[in-house]
Amino acid sequence: MENTSPFLAMKRVETQLKTILRSVDTDGLDETERKAISAIRRLVVDTRLDIQDYELSETRAEQLKKAAAAKKALAKLQANILLAGNVFGAVDVAQWSAHLEQIDTWLV
Repeated sequence: MENTSPFLAMKRVETQLKTILRSVDTDGLDETERKAISAIRRLVVDTRLDIQDYELSETRAEQLKKAAAAKKALAKLQANILLAGNVFGAVDVAQWSAHLEQIDTWLV
């Protein structure tokens, strides 16, 4: 993911997450995991849109404001991925956490 934009990297994460979440049967999950999965489905889109807004900002002040919103969304997404860790597995959680942290560092 070195030679890409934050938006394209987030789009890749979104695609991967959505692919896995399509096959998840939420009926067999406990309440915490069910809420985390629901939040991930919403947050992954919101985060991508926040990052897109960041990249399309016309002024530095606007870009800083959008970067703060995107960083907050990334943190929420990462927290929910950790809450639903039993659904994904340790390797997936570690991989997405690393990708999300990398995207976060690109937002300045």
